[in-house]
Amino acid sequence: MITVSNLEVQFGKRVLFKDVNLKFTPGNCYGVIGANGAGKSTFLKVLSGDVDPTRGSVSFGPGERLSVLSQDHFKHDECTVLDTVLMGHTVLWDIIQQKNELYSKEDFSEADGLKVGDLEEQFSEMDGWNAESDAANLLSGLGIKEDLHYTLMKDLNAKEKVRVLLAQALFGKPDNLLLDEPTNDLDVKTIMWLENYLANYENTVLVVSHDRHFIDSISTHTLDIDYSDINLFAGNYSFWYASSQLASRQQAQQNKKLEEKKKELQEFIQRFSANVAKSKQTTSRKKMIEKLNIEEIKPSMRKYPGIIFSMEREPGTRILAVDSLSKTINGEKLFSNISFTIEKGDKVCFLSREPRAVTALLEILAGQDSSDSGMIEWGITIKKAYLPVNNTEYFNTELNIIDWLAQFSNDTSELYLRGYLGKMLFSGEEIYKKVSVLSGGEKMRCMISRMMIEEANTLVLDSPTNHLDLESIQAFNNSLVGYKGNVLMSSHDHEFINTVANRIIEITPNGMIDKYTDYDDYITNERIQESLDKLYNKK
Repeated sequence: MITVSNLEVQFGKRVLFKDVNLKFTPGNCYGVIGANGAGKSTFLKVLSGDVDPTRGSVSFGPGERLSVLSQDHFKHDECTVLDTVLMGHTVLWDIIQQKNELYSKEDFSEADGLKVGDLEEQFSEMDGWNAESDAANLLSGLGIKEDLHYTLMKDLNAKEKVRVLLAQALFGKPDNLLLDEPTNDLDVKTIMWLENYLANYENTVLVVSHDRHFIDSISTHTLDIDYSDINLFAGNYSFWYASSQLASRQQAQQNKKLEEKKKELQEFIQRFSANVAKSKQTTSRKKMIEKLNIEEIKPSMRKYPGIIFSMEREPGTRILAVDSLSKTINGEKLFSNISFTIEKGDKVCFLSREPRAVTALLEILAGQDSSDSGMIEWGITIKKAYLPVNNTEYFNTELNIIDWLAQFSNDTSELYLRGYLGKMLFSGEEIYKKVSVLSGGEKMRCMISRMMIEEANTLVLDSPTNHLDLESIQAFNNSLVGYKGNVLMSSHDHEFINTVANRIIEITPNGMIDKYTDYDDYITNERIQESLDKLYNKK
């Protein structure tokens, strides 16, 4: 259990949040949401003691242990993988070290024997005899194979280190667990394993994540950091988003009778409670939502960007034909024998276990690169808009935002350009900021403004949710669902793929799999996954 009392955090004149009084209890998982810069990571650091609050206090239940997902990927470089995980339980690890030191003494005394006996008793009470096997099971679940367990951390790659540090945080089932973006660099199978693990976790968990499917799957509550305030709501992110949108619409309808509003809110709660049956934490979350007082449903103060993709012209019947495409980079074959035809209305997500392969394919389709062999042919009615995974070259200039956007528009009047920038939440004097100093999220919003101006009927999107906050991701997602043109994209966002794509194409060094299906069915279909394993492992 974690208790927060009268908490305030202020940096200079900026108040992140104040007068925060909350209690986080065992058996619940709290999804922490908020715009970029709202203070999500800072709040977790205050809870962990890494950042001192300006005022107030944080306390834990008597004797409770706190574990935090480490962001320092080099701290344990001289330790083995297994020892790094064991270090996650600091009390147990200290006992192991003390035991080893005493047993290695040449002049082992009677007093040492008594101390060892006491340590052995504590070790046994902590289930220390199973510690190594428990740590090994966590590592295996997170995709770290047994032959790496005694490897030094410095010999692992970045993605493997992330998994080991996650195992370290989970080890020993701490009473309180703080996870900041735990799905970064994890593949689909590992994320699914982590979802199941946390959904059945019996202690207190707080998670910051931009992965909406992940946070929806595990959360019983939503902690919203918004405009210097922190509010706690029952239910997951989807429930919070839908209920706050409903409350906002009701607020806009000032003449609506109170009785009608209450009835609409009650029907919403009942409908959402029924849908919760699909979730992993069904029982507890369903009860919470059913007990929710309708007065607790309030409109959010959040600002969502207005992402609207219109088309200059309807696409014709011929969209795109690809035949026998292949690509090798630095001697490594990324894909070969790739052939497909895009039909009107197709929204395709391209997947690969090698991210460079998808980026290479989308660059070829967008005309930014060429293939080693094969042919691509776009229909004559097609106008493309491309969003690259790396947009650095677009911002190597001293232009301000509005002048930067003017490069991509026939109408360069300030009023016209301000309309597009305003939709992406650039207002007032902000539009005169130099693009070279923008954050990753601001640059992505500029790139989306550019795409909207182009009025294309086919969007080529490489990892479109990168650097965006949940509000922008949600708005982008909603826009693509309603978009009438074609979408060719890659993404790591489960919900984004599942709600936008009606077709999945996975490319491998030895061919491809092409299915008209939704993402959930694709990743859980054993026959498809077996076929993929054969393609990837084919020599």
